[in-house]
Amino acid sequence: MLQKLMMLLTLVVSIPINAQESNESAIVLELFTSQGCSSCPPADELLENIKKKNKDQNVVVLSYHVDYWNRLGWKDPFSSAGFSDYQRTYAQQFNSRSIYTPQLVVNGSEHFTGSDRYKANIALKKYSKTSVNSTILIKDIRQEPSQVIFNYRVDGEPFNTITLALVVSERITNISRGENRDRTLKNTNIVANRVVKQEESGSISMIIPDWVSENDELSVIAYTQDKTLKTTGATKLALLR
Repeated sequence: MLQKLMMLLTLVVSIPINAQESNESAIVLELFTSQGCSSCPPADELLENIKKKNKDQNVVVLSYHVDYWNRLGWKDPFSSAGFSDYQRTYAQQFNSRSIYTPQLVVNGSEHFTGSDRYKANIALKKYSKTSVNSTILIKDIRQEPSQVIFNYRVDGEPFNTITLALVVSERITNISRGENRDRTLKNTNIVANRVVKQEESGSISMIIPDWVSENDELSVIAYTQDKTLKTTGATKLALLR
């Protein structure tokens, strides 16, 4: 973080981008994972592959690192109790009695084991044929040493919430304890911060956590959901460094 404070140049981006037109699809894949979970690395790898194969499509992937594995020997540096709570909200919606990792939620509509490549491919084909109800505009992005500031606007049909996430493109970690002891793990599109709003437009100020390095590639991912948590629109925007 000290290195960031030494940066003299503040990045300013003002780009009126609509990620999708009203007749296009949007696919959001949310992986609930943990570095303390021995069955999670294959799911992390699958998410990375999906990201690479669909980089030119409106397919967005997010890694939500939960905190309930931290008590078993390794504290995941990217974990958050808030992400665990978000997963519990999905469990209520899916009428699930418990939460688990790795869990992959697709468009807020279905879930399965995050390493299941077969089900993931079926879901990608399925939701590529589904039109979005909302278009999301992100503009006036200003990146400062300790925060990212931007404006957003949602057009289209009514929605219940919009999630705005600050995402780190990838990170490689050497694990020294826990179920993945002595392994080197790679995580993709790690959610560093998350803000949820219900307004159609607004200004967002998102704190950059201390663990984020000035060398990390950052992006903003936004997606709208209805009252049942189903995705109704999504966008992604890389931040220039």
